[in-house]
Amino acid sequence: NIFMIEKKKTELYQELGLQARDLRFQHLMSITTRNNRIILRMEFLKAVITPEFLLILDYRNLSLEHWLFNELASQLAGEGQLVTYSLPFEFRAIEAILQYRISKLQGRLNTLQPQILETLEALVDPKLLSVDRSKLHILLQNGKSLSELETDLKVFKETILEILDEEELIEELCLSKWTDPQVFEESTSGIDHAEEMELLLENYYRQAEDLANEARELRVLIDDSESIIFINLDSHRNVMMRLNLQLTMGTFSLSLFGLIGVAFGMNLESSLEEDPRIFWLVTGIMFLGSGLIWRRLLSFLGRHLEPPLPPHVPAVLKKSQPAVGRVEIKNNLKAETFGLSRST
Repeated sequence: NIFMIEKKKTELYQELGLQARDLRFQHLMSITTRNNRIILRMEFLKAVITPEFLLILDYRNLSLEHWLFNELASQLAGEGQLVTYSLPFEFRAIEAILQYRISKLQGRLNTLQPQILETLEALVDPKLLSVDRSKLHILLQNGKSLSELETDLKVFKETILEILDEEELIEELCLSKWTDPQVFEESTSGIDHAEEMELLLENYYRQAEDLANEARELRVLIDDSESIIFINLDSHRNVMMRLNLQLTMGTFSLSLFGLIGVAFGMNLESSLEEDPRIFWLVTGIMFLGSGLIWRRLLSFLGRHLEPPLPPHVPAVLKKSQPAVGRVEIKNNLKAETFGLSRST
């Protein structure tokens, strides 16, 4: 039976036997018990669970109508796929809300994962000389959403773990055990409802842990891709710097031997300018000397930029060193044994 009621908060907590502070829902996620009532909050979803009914508060502004009328009703009636269909009502209510929360977190991860992978595939390309800023902006937005998802998963796990660490809290969640005599007899005859509640919470804790691992893998992938992007950009920057350095060295070589042409271009009277072969001779010396100096500078640059090769270790030394060590150890042991025998 599904019905809607509108009541003031004062009337509501008086009817439920709660205090005003119990319905404030100050935490982002919390599961507490008061006066045989389970007060539960999953981010925007606020609910109160009793052994007879489930009360969802302020659902109109949260777009929960589809879930409430199409999924939750059948789950609480035991017609859904819940594992706790044979257990008391509060088990089905808790599992339905936890399943709803996990499905929302899973949906957020399924939405983020292809977007992040597509953006990283577009960014991590060694042929790119620059990075597309629009892709970086999309990656930044997805990274923020991923951080929010990781925070929500962490809060979800911590809330459930706090209950799993306290046996008394698990016992308090079993509401029908203390109100229904039949359930109490079942708990004493062999069906441990506290153990069933613990298994239920552990199941959703493991699901949240799996989602957190997937989100963590995405975070590591983003960090690794960021390193690859920086390496590619540094590689292209190094190529441009090396080309600039080579051109600078060529300009230096050409200007160095260009001083000869400058000297001959001055208005000086000598017998060399009368010979027509001197022009070609001086020009050839200038270009030949500039090429030789540039070649020399390039070889010097190559020797200092390339990493040195590791020293070669002969195979004989590799095999002989452990043997020498063993012989020395045996000799030391013999000497120590001989000294001990003499002292004895």
